[in-house]
Amino acid sequence: MTDFRKILADLRRPALLLRAARCGLSDYQRDRDLRRILRLDSAAGPEKTLPRLIRAEEEIEEIRQSGDASYSLNRHIELLIALLCEANLLPRAPQGAA
Repeated sequence: MTDFRKILADLRRPALLLRAARCGLSDYQRDRDLRRILRLDSAAGPEKTLPRLIRAEEEIEEIRQSGDASYSLNRHIELLIALLCEANLLPRAPQGAA
């Protein structure tokens, strides 16, 4: 199984983007927001949604870095909020597990 927490811990994004995402964590409503962000009829578990969110965020990060005018700051922040919230829904590894 992919360690999504490690992927997110290694994520390097501008501090202002991450700060904005953290500010939006309390307003995140999984059913409403995932449906809109990933265009899903129903929300699957975080193990299924996280890979899609990671790919979507990587794509928008490439657009941001290229300076493309199609970059959407709002969408980027929404994706980061969803990533952080979905990662928090993953079961925790037992203490002492490697």
